[in-house]
Amino acid sequence: MEKKASSDLELETDSKISETEKRGPVSKLLNGLNYVSKKLDSFGGESTGIERVSPDQRRTNMTRIIIHVMGLWLSGCGGITSMSSFFLGPLIFGLGFKDSMISGLVSCTLGCLLAAYCSTMGPRSGLRQIVSARLFFGPWAVRFPALISAIGFVGWSVTNCVLGGQILYSVSKDKLPIEIGIVIISMISLVIAIFGIRILLHTETLISIPVFTVLILLYIIGSNEYPNYLNTVSIGNTMTIRGNFLSFFALGFSVTATWGGCASDYYTLLPENTNQLFVFFMTFFAIWIPSFTGAVLSILLGNAATVHEPWLEAYTNNSLGGLLHEIFSRWNGFGMFLLVIFFLSLITNNIINTYSGALELQLIGGPLSYFPRWFLSVVMVVIFMVCSLAGRDQFATILSNFLPMLGYWISIYFTLLLEENVIFRSNKTLIKLYQYEFSTIPGEKQDLLEGKSRPYYNFEIYLSRDRLTHGFASSLAFCFGVVGAICGMCQVYYIGPIASKIGSHGADLGMWLAIGFTAVTYPVFRYIELKKFGR
Repeated sequence: MEKKASSDLELETDSKISETEKRGPVSKLLNGLNYVSKKLDSFGGESTGIERVSPDQRRTNMTRIIIHVMGLWLSGCGGITSMSSFFLGPLIFGLGFKDSMISGLVSCTLGCLLAAYCSTMGPRSGLRQIVSARLFFGPWAVRFPALISAIGFVGWSVTNCVLGGQILYSVSKDKLPIEIGIVIISMISLVIAIFGIRILLHTETLISIPVFTVLILLYIIGSNEYPNYLNTVSIGNTMTIRGNFLSFFALGFSVTATWGGCASDYYTLLPENTNQLFVFFMTFFAIWIPSFTGAVLSILLGNAATVHEPWLEAYTNNSLGGLLHEIFSRWNGFGMFLLVIFFLSLITNNIINTYSGALELQLIGGPLSYFPRWFLSVVMVVIFMVCSLAGRDQFATILSNFLPMLGYWISIYFTLLLEENVIFRSNKTLIKLYQYEFSTIPGEKQDLLEGKSRPYYNFEIYLSRDRLTHGFASSLAFCFGVVGAICGMCQVYYIGPIASKIGSHGADLGMWLAIGFTAVTYPVFRYIELKKFGR
């Protein structure tokens, strides 16, 4: 088992507990949770949370870790969750085969590049993705991206649960209510997530092969229909088609890019000196291969479903779950067996959401920081299970409207991370502005900079509020990014003033404007902050 990574964190936790000892029921609750944590630890689970994994606690068997990480992405990205959004190009946005393919596949690849870059922070820091953001957001402002990230995980889990409920409803020939399916997938996800990263990686690796095998077989199952409909064209005039193209692009981008909010969560066990380029390309291909494969198939099937009457009827009656059931039914009983195997991909994706979401709740701080990770996993499951039950009849609406908004926030976060790393922390001149992070005595020689590699970080100070940045620059730039996203967003409930200029339905330009507004403002704000405060 992992030990506590920081004595400072232990002291901080002890202080919190001592404060609550006088509160009676609260103290009893915390003691009970602590007892369960110790039991979990004795069974080989993970009782730690957002603490840093120090270099001496990392694993040395690189081959084994890499296999598990590849299995994680193969099972998490190679199933129904990633596929579900790409069906919507033809089915919701009215794009023809060619336009759907170009928009969906380019956006999918771009999102994979973003997630791969974010993952490089894991091995060198030993910190979870958003925890490492404390070094440019500061200890207070980081709570906001942590909250948004947690909401994102809830959103993805809701889509998984609703789609899983639809599949079980169809497989059972309308006998198993969608509500029961939602509860089943939620409970299975919780059990695995509670035990932590090691059990999680083993489970994901084990399930990845059968899930990806079913994905490949689905190409064969649907091959009697989708080749007949490759000449479909997009609906609407030129500007409307362009607007729908851009909106579908934003959706496809969000599918893979949002992994950037948790990618390094699963790399903290890799050795500290792991090559950053190796991590980047390993993550890129591990996410891209299953996501790209699923995207192509989804667009093929979704495109055919707009014309092939039985598939369109199944989609109209029971949404995407009904469509998948209709396609798999070509192989009768064996097809239903394959659909159930494919159903497991929803669980593997939910496990990732539940695990990482609980870490984000811890990072938010306040009362939530009192509770162990496993308990917050329970909280996550309760939240997304309730939301799933409430939104079980609005699957397409959730996918096409809520999830692109996740692309806005991850675009802002990525821009901040990229500029922090490239402009400020890779420059020998500008790095001298970090007077607190790399100096034992603030303002003196940067003796802690020796032996560091670019981009330069001192991750050991991630808990030190006296040495971390105030986060003024990142907070202001984030707000400007949000303004950009609002101007360019195109959703059912709101169309921004810039987005409304394109086509009859608008065009989702939120992520592009969010990146632009953030990229222009952050370097200016960050330079001023460093000059003024030295951190």
